[in-house]
Amino acid sequence: MVTIIVLAALVIGFFIFASLYTDYAWFAQLGFQQVLTTRWIAATLMFVAGFLGMAVPVYVSIALAFRFRPVYAKLNSQLDRYQQVIEPLRRAVMIGIPVVLGLFAGLATAGRWSMVLEYFNRTSFGKKDPQFGLDIGFYVFELPFWRSIVAYSSAVVLIAGIAALAATYLYGALRFGGREVRISKAARIQLAVTAAVYVALQAVSLWLDQYAALTKDNPLITGAQYTDVNAVIPGREIMAGIAAIVAVLFIVTAVIGRWRISIVGTGLLLVAAIVIGGVYPWIIQRIQVKPSERTYESAYIERNIKATRDAYGVSGVEEQNYDATTEASSGALAQDAQTTANIRLIDPKIVSDTFSQLQQYRQYYQFPDQLDVDRYDIDGQTEDTVIAVRDIDLAGLSSQANTQYNRTFVYTHGFGVTAAYGNQRASDGKPVFLESGIPSNGKLGNYQERVYFGETSPPYSIVGGPEGSKNIELDYPAGSDDSDGGNATTTYQGNGGPSLGGFFNRLVYAAKFQSEQILLSDAVNRDSQILYDRDPIQRVQKVAPYLKLDSDAYPAIVDHRIQWIVDGYTTSDAYPYSQSQSLSDTVAGTDSSAFSTDQVNYMRNSVKATVDAYTGKVTLYAWDTQDPVLKTWQKIFPSTTEPVSQMSAELLDHVRYPTDLFKVQRAILGTYHVTNANSFYSGDDAWNTPQETTTGTNDSEANTDTVSQTTTNALGTRTTPSQGNLQDPYYLTMKVPGQDTAYSLYTTYIPQQSAGANNRNVLTGYLAVDSDAGGAGKGEKAANYGKLTLLTMPKTDNIPGPAQVQSLFNGDTTVSQELNILKRGNSTVKQGNLLTLPVGGGFLYVQPVYVQSTSSGSYPLLQKVLVAFGDKIAFEDTLDQALNELFDGNSGAAAGDQGAAEGSGSTGSGSSDSGTGSSDSGTGSSDSGSSGSGSSSDSGSASGGSAGSSSGSGNQALEQALAEARRALQDRQQAYAENDLVAAAEADKRLQDAIEAATEAENGN
Repeated sequence: MVTIIVLAALVIGFFIFASLYTDYAWFAQLGFQQVLTTRWIAATLMFVAGFLGMAVPVYVSIALAFRFRPVYAKLNSQLDRYQQVIEPLRRAVMIGIPVVLGLFAGLATAGRWSMVLEYFNRTSFGKKDPQFGLDIGFYVFELPFWRSIVAYSSAVVLIAGIAALAATYLYGALRFGGREVRISKAARIQLAVTAAVYVALQAVSLWLDQYAALTKDNPLITGAQYTDVNAVIPGREIMAGIAAIVAVLFIVTAVIGRWRISIVGTGLLLVAAIVIGGVYPWIIQRIQVKPSERTYESAYIERNIKATRDAYGVSGVEEQNYDATTEASSGALAQDAQTTANIRLIDPKIVSDTFSQLQQYRQYYQFPDQLDVDRYDIDGQTEDTVIAVRDIDLAGLSSQANTQYNRTFVYTHGFGVTAAYGNQRASDGKPVFLESGIPSNGKLGNYQERVYFGETSPPYSIVGGPEGSKNIELDYPAGSDDSDGGNATTTYQGNGGPSLGGFFNRLVYAAKFQSEQILLSDAVNRDSQILYDRDPIQRVQKVAPYLKLDSDAYPAIVDHRIQWIVDGYTTSDAYPYSQSQSLSDTVAGTDSSAFSTDQVNYMRNSVKATVDAYTGKVTLYAWDTQDPVLKTWQKIFPSTTEPVSQMSAELLDHVRYPTDLFKVQRAILGTYHVTNANSFYSGDDAWNTPQETTTGTNDSEANTDTVSQTTTNALGTRTTPSQGNLQDPYYLTMKVPGQDTAYSLYTTYIPQQSAGANNRNVLTGYLAVDSDAGGAGKGEKAANYGKLTLLTMPKTDNIPGPAQVQSLFNGDTTVSQELNILKRGNSTVKQGNLLTLPVGGGFLYVQPVYVQSTSSGSYPLLQKVLVAFGDKIAFEDTLDQALNELFDGNSGAAAGDQGAAEGSGSTGSGSSDSGTGSSDSGTGSSDSGSSGSGSSSDSGSASGGSAGSSSGSGNQALEQALAEARRALQDRQQAYAENDLVAAAEADKRLQDAIEAATEAENGN
């Protein structure tokens, strides 16, 4: 048995050692071993402090009670039996109980290492709170530390006191006889001193609680209000003084032996807690404040507004009154030609399947479900671009190829990126690619295409080999007939993971991943490396544990390499008077729980991180050098961040304002754009972000799940139904009124309304931020990066909001009839992102319409564009046509898809097939008939065919009927424009006849 236990302990110990060793090897390979060792040392010291802080006092308390027990005490029979049972185990109990309690305390305190390091490396904020005049850093770094110390000490003293009480009773120092309680002098001193220490700690806790009132969430605001300042805070000071006096009374009891004075003092403390801490504040709030709440709370609301705007970085928002017009006049977009040309039509949430079918090439590659938006300088012109990495997908391997060997040594990486112009479309509705093919060919130049570190990389891969050894890693499908089965192969040449060259390293990694292949396979050689923890966000999180990371890492071609760019945030929940909110709920656009554990009330985008897709190298750039939280962590982990001056000009060209931070700021500004306390209290100008308008309108994306959002403020509690799907902010290159044209991120606002009200979905505000950090050269941020601009609508205006516009689109007879035509031929219609642009003196809405066949292998094709300005809408094949139709035949500016209806190519200048992937079945060249057979034929015929595209249905009667329906729609629209009701009625009749003919032709086909 002993041998088995020893062997089991050795095995467990080896696995623990393997985990620690491999962690160190991973951090050392990246050059961040200081982060790991600092964490280990801090956590170990915290564990030791927590262990000793609990075990020693408890042991001393028990030992003192035993040491000074009455030797000749007369015990009753029951206690005598207890002693007989415990005595043989006394030494084990006296040591074992403190040790067990110490282990639990040590484990609990080890996890607080970051708080302790922040305290000892704290940095001043340079701002003072309005109540006590203390630096904000006191609340962020010091107050949590001292409150934790007091809470831990109170727990230790309480447990030690209970242990002492049990020991004194067990050994007769404390005896009960009828109404009489007898206690020995030693026990009296020990228990009284313990009680004095405990009550003194409560006095300190009460004193610290007055500062914590400044970060308390109240129904109206976060922070101390009138009752808190004038009743609660003074009451805690008084109670802290009373508790200190009671602690002294317990010391007196220990000296003179009279318990009555300390017991009376304790009773008075409890009465004071009820009266001063509860009854008096209630009276002040109910009798004095409540009847005139706005008057009394005005000063504290002003504190909350100022602190909240500072804490979330929105105090510098530039507000402009925007008296938007709703009249669409000819040439209205002439002053917004650049914005019009850059309107993005390609929806990154929809075209993933299109990218996959046209550019995936093999089943072991994949694109993400949602693509990314970036911008590139193409032929001297900045182009908004939809881009995605072609990553590896082991789940796509066939059952025959899905072996452990292949998963570990062969299919190790993805290959290249695919990018499309955001503002263009081909005549058949496909994206116009500026970078495509495998190997890549296009406008982005030469770069290292292999993606060993991506969002869907395998859990681990083993790569590398001696120079001249046979390549075994599949690189890309080459289309040639050779010994590798027509595939190009490679051997990893980077430094991306720990070495597996020695037997010991192979052994520990075999234990870590529980794979005998690592230890036994002949594919592992002296130059092998093991790559793991490869997701970009995961890598950054491990080397920077103090950051909260943006939910979206996006790829960019920077200095001839694929770099993942990740935004990191420093946050706190202890900024005095700043409004608290759940970070995850705000980012997700939901309100999942009233008891969220990730509440924050301070946030900064302090770090920009990059992860090299080939080497996995992580670089942290200190972006917000004024952030005190980042400065504190730079003291803790020195030399782990680089200055912005080290960022190349090309990298800065792709840095953008982060989406998650913008979502948090828009949630704050929905209420805190109001800076007048009285208006804030009345809530007469509070805004919400509108719901995603296309939720439930797309056949394959319907989502009827609803949740309720409850808001409590001065007006009471209001419950607003919500689908938990707020409209996302969108990146667009555009000109915000009063600003220069820039790559921007924007969102819209509508009035905040109660459930069941006659909801008005009108536009009340438009928030945009300059998201372009580049253009100023190496190491220089653009001067206007991060500039927030808030356009506010006059309260008397009724500018249609996104939901109203979507209703106009869906309810228009012409649009609905043509959408029904598009849905014929076993096709579905997907309405893309509804973009809102402040152009033409008003707001232009643009929504692409995609058509997708229901057949296997199909993909969405952009067939139509919906636009709206005021109450007027247009629905055409291209954005350029739709804008001209909307603005009385001449918009005054050309859209990016001008001429697409007459174009002939879908691949553009950068997507011609290189020939390397043309042998793939069904997903090769974007021009191949097989790649589009499942969608372009059905979709094209359903729409009547765009100019330059063929329906290919083979049913001439159906094609003729659909063409007639299209002509009738155009004639009807023209008749209404000319106010010719007779011609419109005739066109309606022809349209109905054509639809009936199309139905008969389809059924008879």
